[in-house]
Amino acid sequence: MFVLEQIERNWGPVSKYLRVPHSVVEYRQLVTLLDELIDEVGEDELHPLASLMEVIGTLIEKYEDEHVPVLAA
Repeated sequence: MFVLEQIERNWGPVSKYLRVPHSVVEYRQLVTLLDELIDEVGEDELHPLASLMEVIGTLIEKYEDEHVPVLAA
C-alpha cells in the first residue's frame, strides 16, 4: 500500500500530462510532450526520463493505430 500512497500523492500534477488520449487535442499534447522528451533524452537509454519517453510513445502509437487511417501504398 505504501507505493500506492506515494503514487496517489504525486498523481495529480502528473495526470494532466500522462494519460491515454481520447481526443485529437490530448493526442497532440502527448506528441508535443514526446518531442520535448526526445530533445531532452535523445538516445540516452540511461536517462531518468527514458522510460517515460517509451510510455508516451506507446500511448501515441496506440491512439494512431485506433484513430489514424492507414494510407494505401
